[in-house]
Amino acid sequence: MHARRSQMIALFAFALLGWMSLPARAAEPTNAQYDALVAKGIDYLKTKGKAADGSYSSRTGIGVTALATTAILSHGRSPDDPLVADSLKFLEKNVQPDGGIYAPKSDFQNYETCVGLMCFTAANKDGRYDTIIANADKFLRGLQVGERHGVGKEDVSYGGGGYNAKRRPDLSNTAFMVEALNSAGAGADDQAIQNALLFVSRCQNLESEHNTSPLAAKVNDGGFFYTVAGGGQGPESADGQGLRSYGTMTYAGLKSMIYAGVDKNDKRVKAAIGWIAKNYDLKSNPGMGDSGLYYYYHTFAKALDTLGEDKIADADGQEHNWRAELVQALAAQQQPDGSWVNKNGRFLEGDANLVTAYALLALSHCQAP
Repeated sequence: MHARRSQMIALFAFALLGWMSLPARAAEPTNAQYDALVAKGIDYLKTKGKAADGSYSSRTGIGVTALATTAILSHGRSPDDPLVADSLKFLEKNVQPDGGIYAPKSDFQNYETCVGLMCFTAANKDGRYDTIIANADKFLRGLQVGERHGVGKEDVSYGGGGYNAKRRPDLSNTAFMVEALNSAGAGADDQAIQNALLFVSRCQNLESEHNTSPLAAKVNDGGFFYTVAGGGQGPESADGQGLRSYGTMTYAGLKSMIYAGVDKNDKRVKAAIGWIAKNYDLKSNPGMGDSGLYYYYHTFAKALDTLGEDKIADADGQEHNWRAELVQALAAQQQPDGSWVNKNGRFLEGDANLVTAYALLALSHCQAP
């Protein structure tokens, strides 16, 4: 009897120790906590971020203004709200005769037009920006690498978009282009979207009938890298054995494939989701550390929301409510003044206006439908 009692106590202690060793799950954020995060972020942009002319960080061009304004719109503000209206007027002043939306002498005509177009589509109440949207759509199509530039489908650059017409195409700019065209009404069967899919597929570390480029089989882990064009140079390291997949580009690639109508059972999508499962992380931009962390959060949230998955299983099979976990991560990182900023200033993430815009855009995808 004594021996049996001792055995039961030992089993209970073992079970208790096992329970105590399990990772603690933080409580899911409430609507009130979510609303407070958003309100503080928007208040920061209103009181400390925005200039008198309605712009945000205009020294870097119009991109931050477009992203910040879209972020505010995404949380329910009207285009007629004074916080938004003067920013839209600032952007209108940067609509160029060629239809592009970019600062004069900008080297980032594609990127700025993409984020500007998405801002105007978000604000297009009563069709007031129809003409601007149509002209910007046409301008972007003219920048996409293709036959008009003497480039055929066999070229790895085909279908991509760079910062401007003279820069080599990359996945980041191409993903912005695909999303911008989609926001303006282009469906999955649109030729520009399908052409972009050719480029996107070639930026995936996956050898298949969709990717026979020299880089395709060197890593072959299903993730995405910055660009297949120009030999593949990019922010990820190149060691002669291929290009390392990393978080931001993998989510950008996945999102672009979904917009292009690629089925979830397609080997490209399955391989990308497999990479995501192995590298699920909200403490870093996988493969890049804290570099580009908030651009990563923004792309992560938009891609998974577009994918339509509420939970993601990691490499150990543990399911993650990614929306709740991202809200928790952003809540922990919000500054006392309501802003977000990255201590690693690479990719302009030392700019609190830009990073706060990214955070608010990410949060806009964090409320389950």
